[in-house]
Amino acid sequence: MNRKQFLVIIVLGLVIGGLGIYFAKQQKGSYTSSSFREDQKVIPDFPLNDVAHIRVLQGTNEVNLVRGDVWTVKERWNYPANFTEISDFLRNMWELEPVQDVEAGPSQYGRLNLLSPAENKGTNSATLVEFEDEKGGNLKSILLGKEYMQESRGGMGGGFPVGRYVLVPESKQVWLVNETFSNIGTDPAQWLNKDFFKVEKIKSVSVTSPNPTNTWSLSRESENGEWKMAALKEGENFDASKASSLNYALSSPTFNDVVSPEAKPEETGLNEPTVAKLETFDGFAYTVTLGKTNEDNIHLKVAVAANFATERTPGADEKPEDKEKLDKEFKEKIEKLQEKLKKEEAFEKWTYLLSKWTVDALLKPRSDFLAEKREEEKPAENGNATEPSAGLDPLSPGASPIPALPPSVPPSTRPRP
Repeated sequence: MNRKQFLVIIVLGLVIGGLGIYFAKQQKGSYTSSSFREDQKVIPDFPLNDVAHIRVLQGTNEVNLVRGDVWTVKERWNYPANFTEISDFLRNMWELEPVQDVEAGPSQYGRLNLLSPAENKGTNSATLVEFEDEKGGNLKSILLGKEYMQESRGGMGGGFPVGRYVLVPESKQVWLVNETFSNIGTDPAQWLNKDFFKVEKIKSVSVTSPNPTNTWSLSRESENGEWKMAALKEGENFDASKASSLNYALSSPTFNDVVSPEAKPEETGLNEPTVAKLETFDGFAYTVTLGKTNEDNIHLKVAVAANFATERTPGADEKPEDKEKLDKEFKEKIEKLQEKLKKEEAFEKWTYLLSKWTVDALLKPRSDFLAEKREEEKPAENGNATEPSAGLDPLSPGASPIPALPPSVPPSTRPRP
């Protein structure tokens, strides 16, 4: 390649690069307005600390989150809401910056799913979020529209959301933001505080069922000890390995929803319940009442009591210099247990819906913990010999002898061994 050819290649590269930049700017200019600033906030001066009511409206559905002593979900009889979810959402609104501003008038709102659900209930409507103060005055609002999708690598398997189009009614400005807000919806259950009781260090489990054959009681002497069944009947053999699922029964349960406080026991099945009592080595006693199964969910109520040691018993060889440290550790442990008790007592007034598998270990019939009985050999009709098992070699030791053939049978038809 000579010098002249080299210069021609450089010039062509510059021309092509310049045209690419020009067309990119033209395309961007047709999509965004010149008013965009990098420090622009989607909702300027968002009153983070003044918000006392969040209303989420989507189609014909809505949910109301109300701040009192704690945040609650109005549509779930003012059950406590998930404070972390709400505070994160409010902070996102306060900090929200656009990636791009979009030139789109009312006639284009439909294609971006930005039509107000208050005026349009169709598929092109947005999710409307309104923020109010404690007196019910409107502070700010925002419409959450269509998700912005990014194609997966190689263009296979469709895309995934990386952002969302939003509209601020106050300014009538459409923005593209890098938040998807996929967890902002109108299902009241999704906003509930899912903190729940936890049964730890189980000492004993007793289950009383409406069906007496499913009633049983098991206990163990230490956290790592072997389970033992009470009141074994003659001929029953308990299989401790089948009780291993009780080691962590209700150790980390969660619930899907709560039930109306006005629901009747006949509706929840708590008029004829299965009752499980669980005691722990820490002194907790849980009474878990189980009712009807609704699809894959079961109705549950829980009552909690506790009996803690008030004083620590010093060890026989305990040194005086260790006493202060051990007394402090004991006091801190009791304080934590008392705090746990106070927190879990708050669950007593509610009826919950849990996935049935969460309590499967408590719904086992008594027979599931027993060793399987070996099938006994049946006596022969003559009362002396036993019938050979299917497939047993008739010539093997212990097998019944082959009966002699009658003389009338020719030798050629006799069976060969």
